[in-house]
Amino acid sequence: MKRYFPYPVLTGCLALMWLLLAGFTRGQFVLAVLVSLAAPHALKALGEESATVKRWLLIPGFLGVVLVDIIRSNISVVWILLSGDHRPRNSNFITMPMKLKSPTGLATLAVVLTSTPGTAWLDYNSTRGELLIHVFDIVDEKQWIEQITKRYEEPLREIFE
Repeated sequence: MKRYFPYPVLTGCLALMWLLLAGFTRGQFVLAVLVSLAAPHALKALGEESATVKRWLLIPGFLGVVLVDIIRSNISVVWILLSGDHRPRNSNFITMPMKLKSPTGLATLAVVLTSTPGTAWLDYNSTRGELLIHVFDIVDEKQWIEQITKRYEEPLREIFE
């Protein structure tokens, strides 16, 4: 079965996402099935390993934390931009040590940090295990590192490692 469906979850999610975005018609259904069957084989040809999830039950809680953080961050950034408060902003780069080694976990962390307004994933040095991010308005660098470690890195380590 793995031969025909190397990544079954990806295949299903890709077809579903295609239909949700393009609309459900017979033509779109056929196209969604063809693309969702071909794309995982292209990924497998690149040598990608299937993601291994160790603790599925932690995923809903992690997604809840991320959703709340994205909403709070959106509100904060909009408030900064629209409030008329012209105090100087302390935008800065943070280099933080990472214990997370899973490629899937790192990719998830990259998506989370980049999806959260006010932060951006810039670089990951795998030899030193360091992550470089940019923060729009930083007050305390240690607090940011601790927050990212506790809220994102540790749960992702539990889920993927």
